[in-house]
Formats: sequence, C-alpha cells, structure tokens
Amino acid sequence: MLTLDTVYQASFALRQAARVTDLIRAPKMFPDNDVFLKTENLQITGSFKVRGAYYKISRLTDEQKRKGVIACSAGNHAQGVALAASRQGIDALICLPEGAPISKVEATRSYGAGIELVKGVYDDAYNRALEIMKETGRTMIHPFDDEDVIAGQGTIALEILQQLPEADAIVVPVGGGGLISGVAFTAKMLKPSIKIYGVQAKGAASMLVSHEMHEIHALSGVNTIADGIAVKCPGDITFGLVEKYVDEIVTVTDDEIAVAILDLMEKQKLVSEGAGAVAVAAALSGRIPLTGRTVLLVSGGNIDVTVLSRVINRALIREGRLADITVELIDKPGQLVEVSMIIAHAGANVTGVFHDKNGNEKDLNNCTLRVTMETRDHEHIDEIKKALSSHGFQLRGEA
Repeated sequence: MLTLDTVYQASFALRQAARVTDLIRAPKMFPDNDVFLKTENLQITGSFKVRGAYYKISRLTDEQKRKGVIACSAGNHAQGVALAASRQGIDALICLPEGAPISKVEATRSYGAGIELVKGVYDDAYNRALEIMKETGRTMIHPFDDEDVIAGQGTIALEILQQLPEADAIVVPVGGGGLISGVAFTAKMLKPSIKIYGVQAKGAASMLVSHEMHEIHALSGVNTIADGIAVKCPGDITFGLVEKYVDEIVTVTDDEIAVAILDLMEKQKLVSEGAGAVAVAAALSGRIPLTGRTVLLVSGGNIDVTVLSRVINRALIREGRLADITVELIDKPGQLVEVSMIIAHAGANVTGVFHDKNGNEKDLNNCTLRVTMETRDHEHIDEIKKALSSHGFQLRGEA
C-alpha cells in the first residue's frame, strides 16, 4: 500500500542513484508570474524514470534479484531500468520495438542492460517481454502501474516542497499516470491546500477521458510528438490515485508543445523532449491559472536530435518567426531584385528562394517566386505582405 513513509523510504534509497534536481525560477518565460521549473530533464539518464525504477528494483527479494528484471520501453523507462539494475548488480533485459531510434537503443545498452529488438510495434515488444517473464522468472518492472514505482516518482514532490515550501500548485505531465500519482499523493499528504494539475497531449488524452468518465477508458490510438506520454490506457492503480488527488487535467496541442520546447531552449537554456515540455506548454497557452507560486515539472530531456530540428521549425512557424510567401510575377528582368529589396527594407531575412518560370494556366508570361524568410512575428509577416501588395505584387493565396 502506498504511504508517505514509503515515499520517504524511496527518497532515502535514491540518495545512491538519483540527484536532487534544481528548482529554478523562470522570469524570462513568465515575467509577470511566480513560475518555477523542476528540472528532471537534468536527472541522470535525462528523465525522472530512474527514480521509480531504482526504488522498485531495490525492493526485490534476493531470489528476484538473482533471476533478474525485464522491462519493455522505447524510451526513458528503458534507460531508467537499465541504470537502476546496473547500479544494484542485477541483470536486466529490455525489449524494444525494432523501429526504436538507434540513439535510444544505444543509450539503454550503455547503461548495462541486455537488449532484445522485437519485430513490430510497442505492443509486440510488450507481449514478448511477458513471454520472457514467464519463461525465465524475471520480474517485470512496469513503467507506471506499480506502487513502488509510484513512490519513487513521489520523491519529486518531497524535493519540491523542501525547495519551495510555499508552492501553491504543481503542474505535471501525464501518460500512464505514474508520475502524477506519486507527485499528487505526496504533495497532498504534506500540503492538502496545494493544487495539482495534470497535462496530456491532445492526441493521447487517455487519462483525461477516463477522468471525465470516472472509469478507465482505453483509446483506439494515440498520435503526438510527445512520445513519452503517448499511452492508450492509464493504469488501474494510477487512475484511482488521480481520481482522488488531482484537481484538474488539461490538454495541449503538438504546436503548443513545440513552442514550449523552443522557449525552454531559448529563454532557459534547457533541452526538453515533447513529454517533458507539456507542463510548460499548458502554462504558456493559458490552460492553467498561474496564481501564486506555480511549479512546472520538466520531466525529461531525451529528445532525438533528428526530431529536434523539425520541432524547432514547427515552433518558429507557429510563432511567426519563419514564413513562406509566394509572389506572382511577370517574367521580366528586375522583379526578383525588387521583391528582395522590399523584404530587406521591412527588416526580414531571406533564407531561401525558389523561382518557377513555368507560368500558370492563366498566363504563360507569369512566373512565381516562393520566398522563405526569418521574421519577428505574425504582425511582421503581415507588414511585409502589405508592402509587397502596395508595390503591385500579387501574393498567391491573398485576395
């Protein structure tokens, strides 16, 4: 049974494995509010997951430790289990879908775990892990629906309330519910008045739907850049704790998550993965009230560098800092120069040009010019469009 004593025991056990992550104020992101970031993205393995995994493994019997552990994950849980098992001298095997990013596979291997790549998707890997568990007697380390794992995650709330006793609210990413269950239970036990907000990606809102229906509901599918919280169904244990201790659950879009990742990098010099940035996204987009002292939990920073560039571009477009415009031109000398001068005079920076001289259905003498620009914001883009129009240029898609 989950108790506050269990969370304190987990905190003591984790002194050997996890670091007390910094709680930092974020005035550049939230100049008008008292907002703090709990930087679990700077945890060893780059995620909070090592907390629950380490405490769970530390509680195994000698016989269970001898037989080893098994887990299924394509991300942070795999790395947490691998490191936790290695630190305690226990053999670990991780089943991953064969399509998992190479960087995550190698990171898991580097922490000392054995790897079995399974054909198919996550569900196939999970089923294979269950087979191995039955065949070998290894103990399955569940990513969220386990009271010891939940207690380990709850140590984050202990740290927050030690670092900021006057905290009024904590905002937590939600996937299967292990993190928010531990944080909400612990925080409410220590400070009943504190508000706990959960945040899910709009494309993977299984806990929100279950919370609204007051019963566990499984989604038919999930789709979000926040792969760390892309969970189709919450856990039995976690759902019960969320129902009892969480005040509200909200959702954010992938575009809002992308903007949060970019803002964390630019304004706080912190790298966050999609799942790790959802609490920040909720605060930036006004989904939660920022009254009093609010703590946003940045749960992880393990974002694939190949994904990061796409996320940044998406965020820049959403904020109006990167824009494409297409100009209809008469095919004659000087047109490209004139368009470039108008854009430069408006203070934008051209980063790409595509000149299509094939004409169009209406007029074979016409051509098009697609320009990619770095701009300040959406108002700046509108200013450039008006300047081009005032000089007689027709913009495609504009009336």
